[in-house]
Amino acid sequence: QVQLVESGGGLVQAGGSLRLSCGISGRGISTYTMGWFRQAPGKEREFVAGINWSSGSTAYADSVKGRFTISRDNAKNTVNLQMNSLKSEDTAVYYCAARRGFAVSTDKGRYDYWGQGTQVTVSS
Repeated sequence: QVQLVESGGGLVQAGGSLRLSCGISGRGISTYTMGWFRQAPGKEREFVAGINWSSGSTAYADSVKGRFTISRDNAKNTVNLQMNSLKSEDTAVYYCAARRGFAVSTDKGRYDYWGQGTQVTVSS
């Protein structure tokens, strides 16, 4: 069993930055791949970024490439999402997710565990 707890959301002006963190507890974390997803009102939950815990390899949605950076901190058991140059369209609830295996997936159905989500609001 894996537990995920997100933090770091809030209100920011367009062009600003936020850093989200996902605290992870449980066994076998090094065998998991972590992902960040987001869901805006009335829209499907969509993939934002992912990282393989063991290798550190990453993947990003085209909409956030060059602006967002996903990273992991092995000592603190956290996965972070640094979000820069935020736009109003980045407004959503952001979720941390974990899946068994070593391949980052953009398919939310392939993730086994989810956090409760944290709200990010970007004002224009």
